[in-house]
Amino acid sequence: MKTLNVPTIDIAGLPDNAAIVRQIGVACEDWGFFQVVNHGIDPELRRRFLGACDEFFHGPGSLKRSVMRTEANPMGFYDQELTKNVRDWKEIFDYGADWRDADPSCQSQWPAQWPQLQVTLRAWFMACETLSLRLMTAIAQALALPPERLLEGFVQGHTSYARLNYYPLCSEPLARDPVSGVEQGHLGISRHTDSGALTVLVQDEVAALQVYRDDSWHLIEPVPDGLIINIGDMLQVWSNDRMRAPEHRVLASSTRERFSAPFFLNPANRTVVQPLATDEQHPACYQPINWGEFRLGRAAGDYTDQGEEIQISQFRC
Repeated sequence: MKTLNVPTIDIAGLPDNAAIVRQIGVACEDWGFFQVVNHGIDPELRRRFLGACDEFFHGPGSLKRSVMRTEANPMGFYDQELTKNVRDWKEIFDYGADWRDADPSCQSQWPAQWPQLQVTLRAWFMACETLSLRLMTAIAQALALPPERLLEGFVQGHTSYARLNYYPLCSEPLARDPVSGVEQGHLGISRHTDSGALTVLVQDEVAALQVYRDDSWHLIEPVPDGLIINIGDMLQVWSNDRMRAPEHRVLASSTRERFSAPFFLNPANRTVVQPLATDEQHPACYQPINWGEFRLGRAAGDYTDQGEEIQISQFRC
C-alpha cells in the first residue's frame, strides 16, 4: 500500500485567481482528488461538527433507532448499507436541506431529545454547500464553460445531502494473504465512484481513504485543517470524460475507530446531465442522463441488493 499525496491547493484567492483555477483543473483531470486549505470554513464549526459525530454514534441505541432510515426515506441512521452489493463496515447518518424545501422527496430525521444536533449539522451543511459551489465555479472556468452552465442545476431544489460516517473496530479488516496474494477481509466502504457532481470530505486524523491510480491503491493522508475534494460521475459526464470520477474505497481497522463526513453536491431531480465540453474533435461520449432517475437507482442499490448497480457506463454513446 502506497501513500499518495494528492495535490493540496490554497483556495483563498478564488474565484478571481487564474493560477488557482488552473491548479484545480489539473487536479481534477489528473487525480480526481485534491485537498483544499484556506477554504473559509470556521475551524470552531468543524470542531463542533466532528464532536457531534462522536456523540451521536456513541450515544444510546434508542437515539439512533429513533431516526432509522427506511426504504421510502433514505435520510436518517443506517448500519447495513451496501456499496457495489457488498456490506460496508460502517454506520451512517444522512440529512439534507429539506428545511428550505430543497428536496421535499427526502425528509431529514432529527432526534427529538437533541435539538442542538440539528443546529450544528445544518450550519455545516450550508458551509460545505457554499464551498462546493465556489469549487464548481472554478471547475467550470477550467473547462472554459460559463459557470452558470454547471450551476444551473443547483439553483433551486437540489438534492445535495451530508453524511456522518462512523467506522467501528473490525475484527477482520482487509489484508493480503502472503501466500496467494489475494485480499481478504472487510472494507469500511468497497471501491466505488460518487454518483453526484462533487464531494467535500472532512475527517479525523485517521488515514483510511484510498484512491485507485496506476493499477494500485494509494492511501490519502489528510492535511491539518484541510478538506478532501473529489469529483463524481455527473461531473465526468458534464466534462465529457475530461475529468473522471476516481474510484476510491475506505479501509477498516482493528485498532482505531474513525469518523468522516462527506457532503455530496447533487443537482435537482429534474436536471438532465449531458456532455458540455464538446467540439468536433470531442463529440459527446454520453447520452443525456436524468439525475432524478439515476439517483433513485443508486439509492435503491445502497439500501438493499438490487442486482447490478446503475453506472454512467450504461449511458455511453
